[in-house]
This record gives sequence, structure tokens and C-alpha cells, in this order.
Amino acid sequence: MNANIYRHELLARLKSVLIWSLAIAYLILFNFSMFPVFADQAAMMNEFLARYPRELRAAFGLDRMDLSTVSGFYSFIFFFVQLCLAIQASNYGFGLVSVEESELTADFLLSKPVSRSQVLTSKLLAALTSLTITNLVAWACSFTAVLLFRGARAYEPRTLLLLLGSIVIFQLFFLNVGLVISLLVKRVRSVTPYGLGLGFGAYVLNAFSGILGDVKLELITPFKHFDPTYIVQHAAYNTPLLLLNAAVTVISLAASYWLYIRRDIPAVS
Repeated sequence: MNANIYRHELLARLKSVLIWSLAIAYLILFNFSMFPVFADQAAMMNEFLARYPRELRAAFGLDRMDLSTVSGFYSFIFFFVQLCLAIQASNYGFGLVSVEESELTADFLLSKPVSRSQVLTSKLLAALTSLTITNLVAWACSFTAVLLFRGARAYEPRTLLLLLGSIVIFQLFFLNVGLVISLLVKRVRSVTPYGLGLGFGAYVLNAFSGILGDVKLELITPFKHFDPTYIVQHAAYNTPLLLLNAAVTVISLAASYWLYIRRDIPAVS
């Protein structure tokens, strides 16, 4: 690792990290503040949700959630937290090496006495540190929200820990998949469309998986690998899908190093 590259990459993302962290903090705290109302009106809420089409409830996992419980309500919020985390990690993955290439400064960076593997390692560690900051904010806000708004209702801390523990693996998937895709395409001119496409695309596949049922879309979307409803119901991860997710992440990381070391970097003409 090169300390200068790491520091530069980390400082360059601080504003982005702050924005994403504040957005996730607001999402968790504001939405969970409504839990007492949902819990007190549980029968009315269940009747209200029953009026929605089955396909719509299946898309969001509402057909398997009990919004009157702490874990059930939090798992519903966690779906949208995952979406934010996916887009953030995807953006960092797509922009990791493509920013220098699009701005034609990559040749200047690689002219320094630093190997390409050191450059990529430094960038990855800086991105991982940025994602970890957001991860810690999600942890802190989640426990704060539960303590503030659950009232006298009991909850299972193990379930909350399992949901929050899945974040880092979830982030690594989108970070590394975004990185390897950026290295497979000729040039990423704008990170945002790619990041939104990967994050929302995986989310939509998860929704279709819930609607269609028998279609094995869970094999290709991490939203299904770490389905909050499954984790709450079973108090455990889906081990085969967890291993599949880890395998894709490791393969993407290895492929990224192989592609970056051999990549033809555009220079200023």
C-alpha cells in the first residue's frame, strides 16, 4: 500500500461519505420513529397491507413481515438502507480507477515509482475505509433508533446484529463487482449511471424474485443473498447464498487485479 495514494483517495471521498452517512442516518432514525404508531395499530396495518396486490407485497417482502415487531419493522427499513449502501459501494467501485482514466491523469499516477498492484490496493483500502465509516453510522443509528423508539417491546439483539453484520459483505460485493465491470468496459465516462444501474438493477431483480417465486433470481442478486426477511425469520444467514456471494466477491477482486495490471492506460496526447 502507498500511504500518499491512500490519504488522497480517502480525503477525496470525505464529502461523499458525509452525504451518504447523513442520508442513511436520516432514513433509519426518521422511519423507525414511526414504529410506535405501527405497533399500536398492528391490526389496522395488517388489514391495510392486505388490500395491496399479493405481487406488490411479495416484491417488498411484506407478505412475510410483521411490522408490529421491532425486528420486522426494522427489516422493512433495512431494505432501503441496503439500496443506499449498494449504490454508494457501486459508485466507489466504478470510480476507483476510471476517474483518472476519464480525466487523463492515470498516466501521471502510474509514472510514479509505485507498482500497479500498490496503486489498486491503496485505492481499495481507501474505498473500504470510506464504506466502513458509513457502516459504523448505520450501526450507531440502528441501535439508537431501537433504544429510543421500541418502548417496552422486546426484541432479539442477535437478529439486529446479523442484519448489521451483513453490511460489510454486502458492500464488498458491489465495490468489487463495480470495479471489475469498470475494467471490462473501454471507458467509464460517468460513474453515476453505472452505479445506479448496478444498485437498482440488483434491487429490481430481488423484487422480481419475490413476485415470480420459482425463478432462481436469488442466485444473482445480493439483495436476496442477505434478505432481511429471511434473516429475521431464521435468525441466521442463508449459507449457500452467503458462500455464493463471497465467491463472486473474491473472483471479482482477483479478476480486477489481473485486468488492471495488464490494462492499457490512455495517456494525454
